[in-house]
Amino acid sequence: MTALAPVLEAFFTERLAQRQASPHTVASYRDTFCLLLRYAREHLGQPPSRLDFADLDAPFIGAFLSHLEAGRGNSIATRNNRLAAIHSLFSYAALRCPEHAALISRVLALPGKRAGTTLVSFLTPAETAALLASPDRGSWLGRRDHALLLAAIQTGLRVSELTGLTRDDVTLGAGANLRCQGKGRKVRRTPLTRTVAQIISDWLRERDSRPGDPLFPSRAGRRLSIDAVADLLTRHVTAAARRCPSLSSKNVTPHTLRHTAAMNLLHAGVDTSTIALWLGHAGTRATQAYLHADLALKEAALARISPAAAGRVRYHPPDHLLAFLERL
Repeated sequence: MTALAPVLEAFFTERLAQRQASPHTVASYRDTFCLLLRYAREHLGQPPSRLDFADLDAPFIGAFLSHLEAGRGNSIATRNNRLAAIHSLFSYAALRCPEHAALISRVLALPGKRAGTTLVSFLTPAETAALLASPDRGSWLGRRDHALLLAAIQTGLRVSELTGLTRDDVTLGAGANLRCQGKGRKVRRTPLTRTVAQIISDWLRERDSRPGDPLFPSRAGRRLSIDAVADLLTRHVTAAARRCPSLSSKNVTPHTLRHTAAMNLLHAGVDTSTIALWLGHAGTRATQAYLHADLALKEAALARISPAAAGRVRYHPPDHLLAFLERL
């Protein structure tokens, strides 16, 4: 067995365990190295257990990253996340395999790619109303979907945070809120409006669930997967587009509902620091994207600017020779 296999195994069983990496981080790193080892097997003709660090040099890693973008259609952000996982492994390998120090340093020197910024997509009040009216509240699934979508739009929880909610995470009555554990194991509580609290209260009364049961379960009573939430959202957006045609031109994902919650707070006059706390951001930098996307805010700023005097003046050539040349 080469050096790569035991180092990679120890990276997961020791390094990530010592760092108490979240299940999401472990899953992301696992997927990265599964893709890398399969790519190496295909292009080097070596089974993963026989690969060595010498096989995974900087040019090979660079080719793998290019394959992710060109061959798999991954975004630059995904490509950079895969590179971060590789950097983490090679940083750990530098302590275990000093004989590969030169190769490891060249891999660690591979830079991330800069991506262009795009405006965040969010739903207008009319689009939101159409989406929330889509689920058939005469059925159990429709009432679940309505409660889930309403909670997502009002709280701005990430889809993984929504699917992870249990009965224990709901506080009703005075100071109604949802408790969730977000990125970096940060626990936060997000307050609920009276309307949303009442909908969730009715939903809990109907379910008669136990404390640890999922708040929004599947038909079998298990936790919904992220893909299941994306599928049900797509289904309801398609139905809502018949009432609100502007939805047809939007790519609505679960994260769009999070953006919608942020924009609703911004339009209500909430400052970006509070919005960052509400969404569970580490700082206000990520929240600045909502300011860039808010055209109404920019138009309000423009209205406060006194326009400069700009009278129309007819141009006259300063000289008859110039006038001749300009007529040519």
